Amino acid sequence: MVRIYELRQKEIINIKDGTRFGFAADLEIDTKSGEIAKVIVPGPARVFGILGRDSEYCIPWDAIQQIGDDVILVDVDTEDCIEEF
Repeated sequence: MVRIYELRQKEIINIKDGTRFGFAADLEIDTKSGEIAKVIVPGPARVFGILGRDSEYCIPWDAIQQIGDDVILVDVDTEDCIEEF
């Protein structure tokens, strides 16, 4: 069992290409089934981080391969999971 607080303390890393997404900021939950659908991670910063962010990584829950003590390993195509807002 893992608490949401503990998930937010683990860095998310893509095992396909070694991309370090960062730390989970939010979860998307399917209200009908009550299951976690996606882990939301803030996207890359704009202009040295001064102007904030305009995208986020939405990583499907079923893409998680392993939850370790310090990291969460996922298997996704980086381009497919980034969403603009």
